[in-house]
Amino acid sequence: MEPPEDQIIDIPKERLKFFGGPGKMLLPGPATVAALITKIPEHKLVTTNQLCQELTDQFKVRGTCPVTTQLALQAVANDGTRQVPYWRVIKGTGGLFSRFPGGVEAQADLLKKEGFAVDRKGKMPKVKDFQQSLVSFR
Repeated sequence: MEPPEDQIIDIPKERLKFFGGPGKMLLPGPATVAALITKIPEHKLVTTNQLCQELTDQFKVRGTCPVTTQLALQAVANDGTRQVPYWRVIKGTGGLFSRFPGGVEAQADLLKKEGFAVDRKGKMPKVKDFQQSLVSFR
């Protein structure tokens, strides 16, 4: 089931501290997340934090729900009808996503094809020196 399309809601009381106060927050849908991911050129990466920040700026809200963003990202990754380079999205630590099709191994293979080196020494594989390859939406 695909999550609903974009919704802007009041920040729930229990999330005020996370978002730094009251205001509106975005619950992004897969189409919005996919549109942003398609702007990431080859040999560049984006973190989920960057995705959330860019969506926050685009929609002029206080914040973007990271959980809903993750759900939309998974929907995009698992939708074979979309040609979206979802594998260019990594965690803020450079880590890969086990919930992408084929898990971290498949994401690592796709990233290697674009020239990225993946460090497999830790508990979770990470893109080496990923900070140098982060995209700037500005």
